[in-house]
Amino acid sequence: MNPGQFGRGVRTEALVEVLRPGALSTVQDLGRPGHAHLGVPRSGALDRPAHLLANRLVGNPPFAATIETTVTGISVRVARAGTVAVTGAWAPVTVDGRPAGWSAPVAVPAGARVEVATARRGLRSYLAFSGGIAVPTVLGSRATDLLSGLGPAPLAAGDRLPLGEVVGPPAPVDVAPTAALAEEVTLRLLLGPRADWFTDDAVRLLAAECYQVSTSSNRIGVRLEGPALPRRIGRELRSEGLVLGAVQVPTAGLPVIFLADHPTMGGYPVVGVLHPDDLPLVAQAAPGHRIRFRMVGPPGVDAPANGRADGGDSGQLGPHQH
Repeated sequence: MNPGQFGRGVRTEALVEVLRPGALSTVQDLGRPGHAHLGVPRSGALDRPAHLLANRLVGNPPFAATIETTVTGISVRVARAGTVAVTGAWAPVTVDGRPAGWSAPVAVPAGARVEVATARRGLRSYLAFSGGIAVPTVLGSRATDLLSGLGPAPLAAGDRLPLGEVVGPPAPVDVAPTAALAEEVTLRLLLGPRADWFTDDAVRLLAAECYQVSTSSNRIGVRLEGPALPRRIGRELRSEGLVLGAVQVPTAGLPVIFLADHPTMGGYPVVGVLHPDDLPLVAQAAPGHRIRFRMVGPPGVDAPANGRADGGDSGQLGPHQH
């Protein structure tokens, strides 16, 4: 089964109605990799482990679409009886006004109102439904891409989303344990391809100083506030390819970490690229969250980062970001 086939068995009564969309709620799945040559980024769930866990809890395959919320949660009405699960950022969950489990499969009757409140730890929550959100696929994915505009628009009150056919039972667990996000996150950074455009002091600053997540952050990228990184080479860089997790440094010298909706080309130097396993930590880092970098070798050579403890999205980054 592939993402295009999953969800074809949609009945008109199998719907989710958005009652309150929150600050930013979008449909997300595993994204649409392989189209960078067309100028289309990967997109997809920013906290992929949370998305995958939500699908496992309700009995969906990994590529089923969920709803990714930002900060202030969401409220929906589910027309079909089934199972829901909320993962990612910790937030109070209620079903018809009664407290329900978080990071747990929750059975809901037809017509139930499911409410995900404001996140109290982390930034993005994932709401999964048995059967998955079955909006049409675009380039093999149901994901909303804020940069290219592909996929469904960000959710609004009154939107009605189809649900796919249920293919498996919910997970036989009461609660799935998850690690908490540390107050200060350390991210592994592989230097390059343009680290030589920066002074030795810049690299030392990046390794030694603490940065904070700016309010001017979104699904395209996370801007950081802190010491500016001085350049050794001041001239403009000819535009070149960008990858998920690239740490680009615009003219002001403050790093930007590119996330799933990133541009595929850019003309500012990239000082390094994050270890892919650390991207979910960035996805959950709210404005003001403290960020540090640790320089590492290629993936598979270094030990895991210690970003986990024991274990807004209305920024200014736009489609023409260099």
